[in-house]
Amino acid sequence: MGIESSLPTILTVFLTAAIDSINPCAIGVLILMLSVVLAGGQSIRRMLFLGTVYILSILAVYLAAGLGLVYFLSQIPLAVTEYLSIGVAVLIVIAGLIEIKDYFWYGEGFSLMIPPVFAKMLHGFASKTTVWGVAFLGAFVSAVELPCTGAPYLAIITVLSQYFDFTAFMLLVFYNIIFVSPLIIILFMVAAGKKLQDIKMWKQANRGTMRLATGLLLIALAWLLILIANGTINFG
Repeated sequence: MGIESSLPTILTVFLTAAIDSINPCAIGVLILMLSVVLAGGQSIRRMLFLGTVYILSILAVYLAAGLGLVYFLSQIPLAVTEYLSIGVAVLIVIAGLIEIKDYFWYGEGFSLMIPPVFAKMLHGFASKTTVWGVAFLGAFVSAVELPCTGAPYLAIITVLSQYFDFTAFMLLVFYNIIFVSPLIIILFMVAAGKKLQDIKMWKQANRGTMRLATGLLLIALAWLLILIANGTINFG
C-alpha cells in the first residue's frame, strides 16, 4: 500500500542542504580568495563585495544546474522513471559508502574530491580579485565540484522531479540558499575580525566528521528514492 506524501518536507530539504553546504572546496577557495584580498591591502568593504559576488555566482550556477536536471528528469517517460530512481539510489549509496570510508581512512583509495589538476587551477583563479574574475571563480568552483560533491543535491532533485510544481521550485531555491549559507557566515565572520587561520584549522579538524554525516545522509536519501520507485511513497 502506497503512502500519499508531500515529501520532501522543508526539514528534509534543510537537513540535506545543511550537510551538503559544509563543502570543503567552496569554503577553501573562499578562504583563499579572502586571504588574497586582505593581503593586497584592499578594504573590508571591497572584500565583502567580492565575497558576495563569489557566493552569488555559486548560487546561480547550482540553481541553474538544478533546474536543468529537473527539466531533464521530468521529460523522461514514467515507465522509465522507476528504474532511473533506483539507478540514482544505487549511485548515491556508493557515494555514501565512499564518504563514510573517508571518516575512517581519509584520502585513502578513491575519494569524492576535485581532481588535483582542477584544484591547482582554482588556486590560480583565486588570485584574480576583479569582479569578473571572482564571478568566473564561483562558476568554475561550482562546475568542477558538482560531479564530485553533488550527490545530496542529485538525490533531492530526483525526488523533487517526481512532482515538480511551484512548491517544489521554492524548495529547490531554499536548498540552494541553505547550501551557500556557510559561505555567507564565513564572509561576515572574517569581516568582523575572525582570523582566516582559525577557520582553516576548524575545517581541517572536522573534515572526517563532515564526510561521515554526508555518507549517512546519502544512504538515507537513497532509501527514500527506492521507496518512491517501488510506489511505497507517492507524491502529489
